[in-house]
Amino acid sequence: MTPSSALFSLLLLSFLFSSSFATLPRFQHPAKDGDSLRLLVVGDWGRKGLFNQSQVATAMGRIGEELEIDFVISTGDNFYENGLTGVDDKSFQESFTNIFTASSLQTQWYSVLGNHDYRGNVLAQLSPVLQQLDSRWICLRSFILDAEIADFFFVDTTPFVLKYWNEPENRHYDWREVAPRDQYIDNLLKDLDAALKESRAPWKFVVGHHTMRSVSEHGDTVELLDELLPILKENGVDLYINGHDHCLQHISSRGSQLQYLTSGGGSKAWRGTYVPNDDKLQFFYDGQGFMSMELTGRRAEMRFYDVFGRVLYELSLGKEFQAY
Repeated sequence: MTPSSALFSLLLLSFLFSSSFATLPRFQHPAKDGDSLRLLVVGDWGRKGLFNQSQVATAMGRIGEELEIDFVISTGDNFYENGLTGVDDKSFQESFTNIFTASSLQTQWYSVLGNHDYRGNVLAQLSPVLQQLDSRWICLRSFILDAEIADFFFVDTTPFVLKYWNEPENRHYDWREVAPRDQYIDNLLKDLDAALKESRAPWKFVVGHHTMRSVSEHGDTVELLDELLPILKENGVDLYINGHDHCLQHISSRGSQLQYLTSGGGSKAWRGTYVPNDDKLQFFYDGQGFMSMELTGRRAEMRFYDVFGRVLYELSLGKEFQAY
């Protein structure tokens, strides 16, 4: 990114933070190749290179170069164990800037917050100051990424989960600009529903941190199934992409076109955890890794990779032609 474009992004973020949250902030990121879009998805990674985070980053760099990716998506839990303490927290460089060093990864990163991020200073992680430290970094609570071929709707899922609001006093969650919970969620769902209805992109993907369907440690998130899932189904969302469970998985819905994809293998993994649920499990890997996406107006190709960059599973979806 050039200095002028970095400054423009910083000014844009400053505007977004000062504007009303009545509508979701929107970014535009057209594909380098106008007919196709390529990206990587990784989650639950921020451990200063430990638990194979550095090895995952190396593999991402190689695959990113092969695909000539347009950008990277982070599905949250960006900094363990307790988010950032402030904009001067060295964990930002030690877990992000100094780890994802490959040339192919020097592109924009679009990130959501996870529950571990909420245990720290959330406003620091959202601050435009971090983009002055590393111009790749964009993290908001909820926003839209317009990539022409696809619209990505990033959703702040942590406030949905009731147990976080009832944690003991010794476990802090930063609810500034979120409380009261019910009002925040109601406004977010209304804005998301309106944005999904307005979208004319061939593909509609929703990105959140928490699992909606999962066979791993955390399992299903009941609050998302009750409050978020009906809006996704009503608006024909193609994929729900998440982290939270430290694994890779694909679950297909039995009652709609919606596919659930988990990419939460950016560092520490949970070996041997498996609990079945009501939808159809297509793929499960209880180790570290990440995911790639290659999109055209008619096809979506997803691949899951292990820590060495070896392909574990491939998913291909088709779409009737639509003008966009």
